[in-house]
Amino acid sequence: LEDLQDAFDFCYKVHYQPGEPHAGEIGGWALPRAPPQNPEPSPLPAGEERNGDPEYIQELKSLQDKLQNLDLQRREVLAQMQQLLGRSETLQELLQQELGCWRARQQRLCLGGPGDTNLRPLETWFTELGQGLFQLRQLLRALGDLRQKVTYARDPLVAETPLLEQRLQEQLTHLLKSAFVVEQQPSTPNAGERPLVLRTAGKFSSRARLLVRLHDRNHRMEAKIHIDRFRRFNILTSSSKTLLAGDSPQEGLVCDFQYLGGLGAAGGPGGCMGVVPGGDRGATSPQGPLVVTEELHLITFTLAYAYCGLELELETTTLPFVIISNNNQFSSAWASILWFNMLSSDPKASPQFFSSPPPAPWPRLAEVLSWQFQSVAERGLSRDNLLMLAKKLLGKA
Repeated sequence: LEDLQDAFDFCYKVHYQPGEPHAGEIGGWALPRAPPQNPEPSPLPAGEERNGDPEYIQELKSLQDKLQNLDLQRREVLAQMQQLLGRSETLQELLQQELGCWRARQQRLCLGGPGDTNLRPLETWFTELGQGLFQLRQLLRALGDLRQKVTYARDPLVAETPLLEQRLQEQLTHLLKSAFVVEQQPSTPNAGERPLVLRTAGKFSSRARLLVRLHDRNHRMEAKIHIDRFRRFNILTSSSKTLLAGDSPQEGLVCDFQYLGGLGAAGGPGGCMGVVPGGDRGATSPQGPLVVTEELHLITFTLAYAYCGLELELETTTLPFVIISNNNQFSSAWASILWFNMLSSDPKASPQFFSSPPPAPWPRLAEVLSWQFQSVAERGLSRDNLLMLAKKLLGKA
C-alpha cells in the first residue's frame, strides 16, 4: 500500500499543475487538491494546449488508474482489519469463558475441591492476542501517516480509521483489564491453615499476575493494594510493589505481596506490612449488626499499566476473606467462607452477603462437605455418609 501511494504521489507531483481546467477532477475522481511543496517542472505543454494534448490526456488517465488502484487497496486493507478485529472479538469471548472456568476452579480449590489452576495456557493465549492487537494498533498509526501524506474525496481512511481505532481501543482495554488476576488468594504461610481465614496477629500473602506478558522495560509498572474499609484495617508499611517478571521468563509478570502481618510483625524478604483493626467495632446492616466472622473483606490490587503509548489503570480483587483474632472464631469464619464461595462468584456482593444469606440446596452442600473431608483425610464422603448427615441436618424428610 505504501509503494502504491508513493508511485501515485510521484506521478501526481510530476504531471499535475493546479489551476488547470479539468485537472482536479477526472472520471468522477477528485484528485488531491493541495499542490506539492516543490513541484517538479512539468514536461507537458502549459495552458489550454494541454487539454487537447493526447500525451497529457494519457497521463491523466494513468493518474486516475493509479488513484483508483490506491483507493481499492486502502479499502481492502481496512476490510482485512475489520475481519481481524471480528476474529479477535470471538477469541476474546472464548478467553473470557476460559477465564471464568479458571476462576471457578480456583474458588473450588480454596474450598478443598479438585481443580487445576495453572495459568500458563491462559497466559499464552492472552499474550498472543495482545501482541496481535498491538500490531494492529501500529498498523492503524501507519495508515494515519499515509492519510496525512495523500488524501482525496471519499477517502476510506478518513471515514473508517477513527471507527477502527475506537473499536481496537475498546478491545485492548477489555483484554488488559480482564488479564489482571489474583493468582494466589490471601492465605497464611502455615500449610495446615485454610485460605481466606486470616488472623490479626499472623502473616499472610497474596499474589497478582498480568496474563498479557507485554511491558515496556523502561517503564516501571507499579501495583498497589488496599483493604476495604468495611471494618478499618490499615497497611503499616509499603503498600506498593513493582510488577516484575518471574524467576524465569516463562513465569510472566507477577506482583507478589508476602508476609502481610499483624501489628508489630517482623519483616520478611517480600517486605512487611501490617493490618491494624480500628474504626467501628461492628458493622451494621438493615437487619442488624454482623458479627466479626460474617464480615467479608476484600483486597484490591491496582496497576498502572503502560506499553507502546497505551496507559491504563488495571484493577483486580481477591475473593472475600475473614479476619479473626481468636482461635475459637475459626470454625465460624470458615463456615462464612464456605457458604459465600458455595453460593456466589461475585466478590463485590460480599459486604452485605450475610445481611440476608441465601439458602443452599442440599446436593451442593453435600458436594462441598465431601471436599472438606477429601482435603483433610484424602477421602471424600460416601453416599451413606452423606445420607446420615442429611438426616442429622434436615430430618427424615
